[in-house]
Formats: sequence, C-alpha cells, structure tokens
Amino acid sequence: MVRFLAALGIGYVLGAKAGRKRYEQINRAYRSIAESPATKKAVDVGRQKLSEKLSTQPKLTELRAIDDDTTVLGPDENRNN
Repeated sequence: MVRFLAALGIGYVLGAKAGRKRYEQINRAYRSIAESPATKKAVDVGRQKLSEKLSTQPKLTELRAIDDDTTVLGPDENRNN
C-alpha cells in the first residue's frame, strides 16, 4: 500500500512538472504494468507466501489412510515456526 501511494505521488509530481500529456503517458504505463497478468500473478504468489508465513494455523500432514477415500490429517511436526 505504501509503495502504491508513493508511486501515485511520484506520478503526480512528474505529471505536474511535465504537463498533462506526460502525466497521461506515465499513468498509462503504470496501469499497463499494474493490470498485466504477470504482475497480478506475482502479487498473488507473494500474498500466498506471506499468508503461509503469518498463518497461526498448524500445517497439516497425512498421518494415515483409513481407506481409499479417507485420510487422517494432523499437525506437521517438522514445521519450523
């Protein structure tokens, strides 16, 4: 969020100094980067990794299979907190 606000502020200042046309050009470039599938995927992966690191729930591993359709899960004893 802080980076977004900083980028927004920088874009505003540069746009104001260079004029409306340059501001529009910077804004289009920013939007094309922010809306690209590669950027969205990178953000999603980062969020997922951060969520896993900050999760207070224990990670579960398979303890034993009861049958082909049923498995008992339990806390991962090897997980480093």
